[in-house]
Amino acid sequence: MSFWDLLIFFIIASSLQPVMKQRMLESARQKLIAKIEKKRGSRVILLVHRQETMSFLGFPIYKYIDINDSEEVIRAINMTDPSIPLDIILHTPGGLVLASTQIARAIKRHKGKVTVHVPHYAMSGGTLIALAADEIVMSEDAVLGPVDPQIGEFPAVSILEVVKQKTLNEIDDKTLILADIAKKAIKQTKEVVLELLSGNYPDDVAQNIAKELVEGKYTHDFPITYEKAKELGLKVSCCIDKEIKQLMCLYPQPVSKKPSVEYLWEPKRQ
Repeated sequence: MSFWDLLIFFIIASSLQPVMKQRMLESARQKLIAKIEKKRGSRVILLVHRQETMSFLGFPIYKYIDINDSEEVIRAINMTDPSIPLDIILHTPGGLVLASTQIARAIKRHKGKVTVHVPHYAMSGGTLIALAADEIVMSEDAVLGPVDPQIGEFPAVSILEVVKQKTLNEIDDKTLILADIAKKAIKQTKEVVLELLSGNYPDDVAQNIAKELVEGKYTHDFPITYEKAKELGLKVSCCIDKEIKQLMCLYPQPVSKKPSVEYLWEPKRQ
């Protein structure tokens, strides 16, 4: 075999290696999902968002809950027998209110028990989806987040606060329009939250949860830990299955450069 033959073989092998690695990863995911479904007697649906990096320009593309996600999740729920429990695994920074609400309502309508698992974080729209579940299971360090509406780059409650602190002739038309939208957005979001909580929580508890999460008590990125979620009255537990933690390892963050975190899988014991 000549040098050129070896070079061509090396180029072909190098080009196929990422494809083969991805296929092996997908196969491992499917096997573990099947194992979890068999163990729990449920349909497992994952909604996992990772930051992708474009290989040519190298800038990050952030993924959020969108209409494609809502279509796929709703399709999976509709394909599941109503009596079969659902296990929804969430790992997301949030996304479109419309898409998140569609998913949450589909979960709410499902007759079988629905458990949402949060291995790391489910913020904003992810929390909205979690509120529709019969039970939320979080890992010890996982967090949820407030669901207060955002109008463009500003929190709705902050826009209304500006209007409160100024006289009418000091406020420009655009701010007044935004304040009107903000008022409606807060009312609508609170109604959705109460709708999702109905039947699973007493009215007074549901009202308190909705007020805490929607009306701007916290900043939008405030981390709601397991302890805080329990304090708010949410039905949460922190006994997440080890298989679900293992499954998240099969959704690695794409890395184009040197990783920022490194450790040994099997540290030596002293």
